[in-house]
Amino acid sequence: MADLEEQALQAEEKPKKPEKPKKEFVPKSSAGIYLKRYWQLYVLLLIPLVYLFIFKYSPMYYVLIAFKKYSIVQSVSEMPWAKNHGFEYFIKAFQNKDFRYALRNTVFLNLLDILAGFPIPIIFALLLNELRLKFFKKTVQTIAYMPHFLSWVIIYGLALQLFTPTDGLINMLIQKLGGEPIHFLDNANNWVGTYIGLGIWQSFGWNSIIYLAAISGISPELYEAASVDGAGRFQKMWHVTLPCIRPTIVVLLILALGNILGSNFDRPFALQNNLVLKNAEVISTFVYKNGIKGLQFSLTTAVGLFQSIVNVIFLCIANWFSRKMGERGIV
Repeated sequence: MADLEEQALQAEEKPKKPEKPKKEFVPKSSAGIYLKRYWQLYVLLLIPLVYLFIFKYSPMYYVLIAFKKYSIVQSVSEMPWAKNHGFEYFIKAFQNKDFRYALRNTVFLNLLDILAGFPIPIIFALLLNELRLKFFKKTVQTIAYMPHFLSWVIIYGLALQLFTPTDGLINMLIQKLGGEPIHFLDNANNWVGTYIGLGIWQSFGWNSIIYLAAISGISPELYEAASVDGAGRFQKMWHVTLPCIRPTIVVLLILALGNILGSNFDRPFALQNNLVLKNAEVISTFVYKNGIKGLQFSLTTAVGLFQSIVNVIFLCIANWFSRKMGERGIV
């Protein structure tokens, strides 16, 4: 027994071997797992990124032409700086009477486009949403979308057939009714109305698509609740549909205000003529005539840079104002 007790005491006195620390399980990061699983999507994303870099960001280097004297035989870095600390061509632009006319006309026509043309797609989408016959609804949609796919050269040809004083269809009807022909295209004041009207006709159907998409996302339960409360179709439109699509309206209005100094080239260029040029010249046509045809690249680059800066300022102001009014804005 004594021997057994001694062996037991010796066994207890032996130092225990230290246990190996267990390896803690470190899970892989979710980002790494996601990239490994969907790497093909990021490879596809490289294509538009490369496009943006080559065609959008790389050309920004050449904005320096606005501050330098352009020379076709020198690179941008070798061109000498313009006078007045590089602002020579900005000063020349504002001293140019044609540019001041173009600036005034661009702002005026764009404001008219917003005031007269912005509500029309919203009203059209609301009315179209109330149609119950699917075949008739799709037919109206298709007819309204079609002008968007016509070039402004074709639209101008149609305008000539309709609005010329002598043999235009509209003026022939006016004369048949005993009235005097109206000079829609060669009178400055009438030309502005024709320009705005043709722009609305060409774009209202296409611009209504985004409002129809927003309307389709409204929960039917809201309309059912409004029906239970006794609301009619107009009341549902006013108290349910419009508030639900208000964020979409605000975003598109901000973008429209952000383009207050921008203008398409094809529309004013196709519709203008020498008789209405004082009211029809806009910045895009001014840049074309003085830059492409007149080879004044520094001057027109300065005009384009000024135009872009003003557009960004208007965009930021409109976005700030919308956020102050409680809307989300675009950022």
